[in-house]
Amino acid sequence: MEEHSSFLMYLIGVNIMSFLLMYIDKRKAIKKQYRIPERTFWALAILGSSLGAYIGMNLFRHKTKHRSFMIGMPILILVNIVSCIYIFFFMS
Repeated sequence: MEEHSSFLMYLIGVNIMSFLLMYIDKRKAIKKQYRIPERTFWALAILGSSLGAYIGMNLFRHKTKHRSFMIGMPILILVNIVSCIYIFFFMS
């Protein structure tokens, strides 16, 4: 059971990090500063933070004109959900 709580804490942490990075990147875009590479958001999303990235995208109106983000993040949310269900219920 401790493995599940550790995994849940990981998911919460990585989603918060992705959400905050979306905010930081939006601020940098406004100030025309060096940006966070898109591959960073994709890598984090694949590792479980697609929901945090998607919420950050919509809340901060950042990367919402990128078709790859608007289609890809919801798909990764579904992949992350299926993966979590598998991990929680079938790897016990």
